[in-house]
Amino acid sequence: MESKRGKLLVAGPALQDPNFRRTVVLICEHTEDGALGLVINRSTTIEVTDAVPELAGLLGDAARLWSGGPVQPQSIVLLAELDEPPEDALMVVGDVGLVLQGADLEDLADEARRGRAFLGYAGWGPGQLDDELERGDWIVVAAEEDDAFRPDADGLWGEVLARQGGEYALLATMPPDPSLN
Repeated sequence: MESKRGKLLVAGPALQDPNFRRTVVLICEHTEDGALGLVINRSTTIEVTDAVPELAGLLGDAARLWSGGPVQPQSIVLLAELDEPPEDALMVVGDVGLVLQGADLEDLADEARRGRAFLGYAGWGPGQLDDELERGDWIVVAAEEDDAFRPDADGLWGEVLARQGGEYALLATMPPDPSLN
């Protein structure tokens, strides 16, 4: 098994599950025991200051929460780009990592260049992601550190595909509902 940690999963055109249709998922962990990722292109209208005021110092007063996936949507998952990651951070790509529960948020605000808070996450049991990859549900591409922090991520699905070139660039132009074309 080749770990996909630090990669993006771009939903293939045949993936119609409403939880993942046209999503871009940053894989944060992938082992034989399963995988964990964050949908990075679905924002919510919930402001951080209303839901988790203690994160405002790290994320900013105007920050919103993002929908990270269908697993435990009531929990907060914090992703940050860190100058000096704490020992308990799970690094994903470059200086970007998951901040684990119990981290000192005041220290983190000094160490983080930017961050984003997600409601829930995407999760796969042992072998489940590998099966989905074999079926062609996902297109695996390299992640860039900026992908997870784009202010307007609505167009990220098409942009990530377009930067792959070739047939993926053509796929990136596909409308959300091809029957309306």
